[in-house]
Amino acid sequence: MDFLNQVTRNLFFTGKGGVGKTSVACASAVALADRGKNVLLVSTDPASNLDEVLGTRLGQTPTPVPGVDRLWAMNIDPEEAARAYREKMVAPYRGVLPEAAIASMEEQFSGSCTIEIAAFDEFSQLLGDASTTAVFDHVLFDTAPTGHTLRLLSLPSAWDGFMSNNSTGTSCLGPLAGLQAQQKLYQQTVRALGDPAVTMLVLVTRPEAAALREADRTCGELADLGVNNQHLVVNGVFSAVDSDDPVAVAMSRRAEVALNQMPRRIAALPRTSIPLAPRSILGPTVLRAFAAGADLIGEKAVQAKSGPLPSLNELIDQLAANGSGVILTMGKGGVGKTTLAAAIAVALADRGYPVLLSTTDPAAHLADAVDGSLANLKLSRIDPVAETASYSAEVMNTAGATLDEKGRALLEEDLRSPCTEEIAVFRAFARAVEDGRNGFVVLDTAPTGHTILLLDAALAYHREVTRQTSAMPPEVELLLPRLRDPEMTRVLLITLPEATPVHEAAKLQEDLQRAEIRPFAWVINQSLTPLSVTDPVLRSRRAQETAYIREVVEQHAKRVALVAWQLDTPVGLERLRELIHGEIPAFQPS
Repeated sequence: MDFLNQVTRNLFFTGKGGVGKTSVACASAVALADRGKNVLLVSTDPASNLDEVLGTRLGQTPTPVPGVDRLWAMNIDPEEAARAYREKMVAPYRGVLPEAAIASMEEQFSGSCTIEIAAFDEFSQLLGDASTTAVFDHVLFDTAPTGHTLRLLSLPSAWDGFMSNNSTGTSCLGPLAGLQAQQKLYQQTVRALGDPAVTMLVLVTRPEAAALREADRTCGELADLGVNNQHLVVNGVFSAVDSDDPVAVAMSRRAEVALNQMPRRIAALPRTSIPLAPRSILGPTVLRAFAAGADLIGEKAVQAKSGPLPSLNELIDQLAANGSGVILTMGKGGVGKTTLAAAIAVALADRGYPVLLSTTDPAAHLADAVDGSLANLKLSRIDPVAETASYSAEVMNTAGATLDEKGRALLEEDLRSPCTEEIAVFRAFARAVEDGRNGFVVLDTAPTGHTILLLDAALAYHREVTRQTSAMPPEVELLLPRLRDPEMTRVLLITLPEATPVHEAAKLQEDLQRAEIRPFAWVINQSLTPLSVTDPVLRSRRAQETAYIREVVEQHAKRVALVAWQLDTPVGLERLRELIHGEIPAFQPS
């Protein structure tokens, strides 16, 4: 990892979900600590898996990492941060204001925007207030998947601008006094992000077209935010050792083609390439070897024999039985939710059903995945910018219609707050679910943390929207009952046969069950288990799949479908159909 030779005090690791940000961030932290530096590693991801990779339980404060001297780590837990923030705002008024007023304040601080600003408050202390982390030589941030990261990084400017322009003293977060007290800190955070001598942004990607496109988009948007000190890390680069192994040759060729066609903007960045690891990167010993580029094959596991699991096509037969409904693909970023959502939509359309394929993911690539058209398949995307503009205009035309000039100005200021976007996107999500009454709606949802925040917003939406307008769309009132109705909504948990994706999906299942939403099935994607491989790296990876497939079948899922790794990229109608039916086409070198 040569970028560590010219490392700044602050390092951010970001990129499309599933590219290995946490592995690279943890390996970098271990390497710097082994060089005698005091290092703090922080996760700002609502669905953090830092604990599992480092092999220790973390909390909201820096915790020493066993086995690595000079390394501390912590998670910024959005829910816990929100509870602490809410109490900080409300506590001074307890015993001063009536109980009814206190209850009203607590209600106002219970929305998803409070969670966002509370987590950012913690983040700003670490980045904007140097005294908070003065004992550390380096602070590394393992950030959330790209959409959340960009929102997090834009918040300093968003909240700073909102506070500067707001003259009412109120916002969706209640009184602005609490935010204004932090304004100087937020301004310092903006300066730290944009100072190339202080902060480096490490864009982590994989040698795959979609991941490289996402890295390119992120590169441009970060530059627009003033973050220009960027380094590209291409993780998981595979070169075939055994040229007689068609899977290895196909995987190697796909990586080569993707890298040769890399967008110019990121191709111009300084770059580090990391080989595909033959095993899960867990624990300090493996992290050290990973950082040093050592051989990790030493895996002697033997692939266990087991009965065949159902194909995706068999699962789709069960999904189609009702003739309509909502199908949600959910899971950790990078597990193939978009591809599988597209494949399911194509299969249902081929069966003659009307299908809407849509996404709530800010980094959506649905059109790229389908790359074709079917008469009864429609594609859409919930665009945050368009939805926010539409929602704001509607509120001004309804709630604002009877207000005087001063009242309209107050409402316009309120609508400029960053959380208006969350409300607008959530309302569009509710409309998409409603369409499932008359046909199939397949929703490619955002990565786990964002998805849960989006679903949780149902509980806070009513009190927020009625603060701005008395209207409550019926599709919003009915959303949670529809999500909880197994005849209406089928949730598919998508995972890879690897430690972190399986355990993230298990945590997501627990969260959904607490919300009375029970997943319909699990889909284990991109598996090498059904394939014959001879390359040593791929043999090692295939052998390690057995334990995680067994864990899903025996501990987590009532229904399971297994999807093999495809020799050709599953893009376009024909390739998606091959994936659905479990066909493994012969690889055709280009």
